[in-house]
This record gives sequence, C-alpha cells and structure tokens, in this order.
Amino acid sequence: MQIDGHHSLTYIAARLAGFTRSKASIIAYSAQYVDDATNSGIIHFKNGAMYSRISSAHKMLDYRNSDELANHRVWIPFHFLPGNGEKKAGDNPNGTFIRKLVCKPNSHVAHDMLRACANDMEKPYALHRLGITMHVYADTWAHQGFAGVNHEINEVHGMKSNDSTLDQRFFNKIANYFLSETFPLGHGAALSHPDRPYLTWKYKNGLGEQVNRNNRDIYMNAVQKMCQAMQCFYKKDATMNLESMPGLPEQDFNTIRALLTSIQDDSGEERHTQWLQEISRGSFSFGAENVSYIPKGIGSWKHKAIGQIAASDTGREVFPFRKSFLRSDWKMFHDALQAHRLEVLHDILPKYGISAA
Repeated sequence: MQIDGHHSLTYIAARLAGFTRSKASIIAYSAQYVDDATNSGIIHFKNGAMYSRISSAHKMLDYRNSDELANHRVWIPFHFLPGNGEKKAGDNPNGTFIRKLVCKPNSHVAHDMLRACANDMEKPYALHRLGITMHVYADTWAHQGFAGVNHEINEVHGMKSNDSTLDQRFFNKIANYFLSETFPLGHGAALSHPDRPYLTWKYKNGLGEQVNRNNRDIYMNAVQKMCQAMQCFYKKDATMNLESMPGLPEQDFNTIRALLTSIQDDSGEERHTQWLQEISRGSFSFGAENVSYIPKGIGSWKHKAIGQIAASDTGREVFPFRKSFLRSDWKMFHDALQAHRLEVLHDILPKYGISAA
C-alpha cells in the first residue's frame, strides 16, 4: 500500500472502530510513518542524553536492500510478514523454506502479531504500536505472494492489467529487468501494481505460477479486517476475536468500495489528497473532519520532538533536550517500532520455525 491506504484508510477504519479523532490520528500517522522512518542511529542531546532508534523502511534502491540482515530486520517484520503458507505454528507448507516466508493475507502469524500488539494496550505507546501493526497487517493483503528477501519467487513475468497505459510504462522501464531478474526483493519487480487500489492485474511469478489480483477486493478485505481488529483493541479484547466484531457499517463499506474504484490517480500522494477531501466533506458516518499528515520538517512528529527541520540527519547533530521528548509521539512511535520488531522476529516467527534475525 501507499499513503492513500496506510494513512487515510487506516484513519477511516480507526474512526469507524470507535476511536476519537485524536487517537485515530495517532494510529493513522503511525501506520504511514512506517514507510517514512528511513533514518536510524543515535540521537544526541546537549545535556548528554541519547536516544537510539531504528528504521522501518529503506528506499527501494537503497544500498541496504542488498544487505540480507537489513532485509530481515526491515522488510520481514514491517512490510512482508511471513505467512507460513497459511499454516498454524508447528505445521509447514509444502515446498522449500521460501514458502514459509511468502506473505499471506490474514495469516496465523498475522493474528499472533495482533495479539502481541493487544498485550501492549496499556503501554504509553499503545496507539503507536497499533498503527504500526495495522501497517503490517494491511500489507499482508497488499504484498501477498511476495517475500521480503531476495528470491526468484518475487520475479514478475508477463504482467498485464486493466490499465494499458500503466502496462506500457512498465514494459518501457529498463529498471524492471534489473529488479525482476537481478534484484527480486519484495514486490519491486511488480513496481506499484500491488499498491494501486483500483487495479486488476495478473502475472507469473519466478516459480512459473499464474497469479491473478483484484486490488479493490483485496483492499476491501484488508480494511474490513483492520476495522474489526481495531474494534477488538478499542473494546480491550486481548484475544483479538475479530469475528465477534461488526466491522465496517454497511454504508461506509459501500462508500469505501466506490472510492477505491473511482480514485485512480497515478500518484499515491494525489490519491491520498482525494481521500482526505472525502473525509473533510463528511463522506463517512463519523462526520466531516480535517486530517493531515506531515512526515518531515516543521509540524512533523520529529520536529515537535527534537526540533529537526531537515528530512534526514547525519548523526553528528546535537539537539536541545526537552522534558516533553520522553512523551512525544515521535519517541513513542520509535519505542513501539522496536517492541514490534523484537516480538515478531524473536517471539512470533520462531514458533513457526522461522529464524529471521
């Protein structure tokens, strides 16, 4: 998913799950910030204090994507949660180990992740962790069939969609040959096809298997389950019994479905803007609300926490320490990010016979 899914759709689902505007904003910001938290390392303060944070994303052609350990620590826990072939813990899918790593929608692994998140619902960073979890949970639908490692299963051949112009641009991109044949990480070879909610498309993966995708239906399933998961969290159901929750109201379900079809701009940022406009004009049952997202610079969480305006830091900066830093959204997001990665890599995946770090 891109920002139209991770921010605006998460906000809508959170509001429909019962969260207030302010809490839904934290959840949605956190969900999108997973894609924008590309800096890692230590923050130094003038009083001698320090804070160490991790990154939850790399740019697709970042050199770190060739680092296998970096892939395991970023792409697997935050973007391509292994699905274990839709099998329960202790069972193995047919085939080689890569079958365990392929992302599957709403898998048993994903439900263990939801319960781990719910166990932190009393922590100061509970809402931030919920947003992070919703990002990963949504991506189990959007990134299904792909794995967060360099492997031929991620190769894409004979791709065709209902957007002939987009297909032509795909075939014209020399870079796709590089990504598909030489650098098959995640859905890089498919470019943005999995992230366009309105697209129907098909391809053959690196194992010669035919894959057919209807992104609108996939996204609707994701938003419905996200809403149910957040309803569980809102009602403090730590078992995360999603099927006991009503999910999206019928009118809102139909509105979201229609917008997923009609909003077809090429840019994820432009699609995001249109979703925010729909929210501001009161297209959903929670009423008209103004929602925004500022990832970097003035007004961003990072700027409010440490005063940084630049989009990235060198590691040599020294920032003034404010008491408010310890309770800032930026710090709590990074606290939640580290808690999420630790549990996914070291507690959840080993139950499925997966050692990823």
